[in-house]
Amino acid sequence: MIELFQRICQERDIPSASLRVGDVATVVELLPGTTESGGEPGYALEVTNAVGETYAVVFVAASAVRKLTPHEILHARPLVQAIDA
Repeated sequence: MIELFQRICQERDIPSASLRVGDVATVVELLPGTTESGGEPGYALEVTNAVGETYAVVFVAASAVRKLTPHEILHARPLVQAIDA
């Protein structure tokens, strides 16, 4: 179980927020399952830049994230804004 304020790793890209698999975020709200999500619970995630400024808050299904492990190291990448076509 992922807990409130725990840092997680994204398991799916979120193109609308320019987020990629492997990006790290913090759980800021636990969301119950809904009919729209097929009953799957989810999370509200706060995504910050490298200096801790909030970049986005996104809502994801529980299956879209996982806990971080001690066998991983964080990595910085440039933030690229989504471009509207």
